[in-house]
Parts: sequence; C-alpha cells; structure tokens
Amino acid sequence: MMLNEINWPVEYLPGTTDNFASNEVIVKDLKAVDVWPYLTHATVWEKYYSNSSDAQYKEEGKDELYPNAPFFFKTFGFPIDAEIVEFEAPKNGIARIAWHGWAEGDADHRLDVIHAWLLEELPGNRLRILTQESQIGKPAAEMAGTNTMIDGHQSWLYGLVKAAQEKLEY
Repeated sequence: MMLNEINWPVEYLPGTTDNFASNEVIVKDLKAVDVWPYLTHATVWEKYYSNSSDAQYKEEGKDELYPNAPFFFKTFGFPIDAEIVEFEAPKNGIARIAWHGWAEGDADHRLDVIHAWLLEELPGNRLRILTQESQIGKPAAEMAGTNTMIDGHQSWLYGLVKAAQEKLEY
C-alpha cells in the first residue's frame, strides 16, 4: 500500500529550506471526518495545544477555516499571519489542509512557512495523521538541529487525537 504525501510548493520543498519538521501518528477508531473540525476551527487549537493562542479569523462572521481563508495566531513565540493554501475536506478517507504563515520582520526576524496536514484512513479502522512544516528565515535556521518543532508538533498531534476522541466542543 502506498501512503500519500504532502503536496509541496517548489520553494518550500523539504531539504531546500532552512528547517523542516515531520510528525505523524496512526490511531485506531478515528475517521478523517472526526479529526477535520479540530483542524479547521483554529480558535479551538489552544484548547488542546498549549503552543497556540490568540487565533482570529480575519473575515467578519467566519468561525472556521476555508479555502484561501486569511487568519492569525501565535505559536512558538511568533505572531503568525496566515492564509489557507490547500483545503480538501474529507473525501474517500483523505483530507488535506495547509497554510502559508509568516512573521514579519527584518532579515534576522522574518519567518516564512508552509504547515501542512494530511489525514489518511488506513485498513483496519486506522487513521494516519501526518503534519509537516517547511520553514524559511533566520529564526527557522536557528531552530534547525533542535527538537523544538518536532516536540511541539508531536504535542499538537497528541492533543488533536485526544480532542477528537473526547469530542471536545468547538
């Protein structure tokens, strides 16, 4: 069985950027539709992931992410402006969401990332959740070689799974 992979824009191709993190879990008894709303409701992230805060939708009246949605949140100490660049709701056991995020600043402080998620149903009533982030900028280069992103994103995965299993209100 071939597993799916993240769709990368050329300029963010892993191995060509300043930092890259990849995390995944495979869990039993969850479907892509169970997990999806906990990714598309950015304001709920901080309820299950301590490294996210202050999520805001930039379009009045919106309460979840959608294709090309602009939004804002804070993570890893950075204020991140973001826009959804890939949005495929669960269909045939697969879902994808990715955002381009950036923290403005001079050459020493600007951070530019693509953070992508893949939900993939597997045989045996299992769900694979893959998250990868490819980063450009001096702050990204400084994080490379540390476990900061890996540890943070693994925590996000565990929180996401728990939120879906416990049906956390969003």
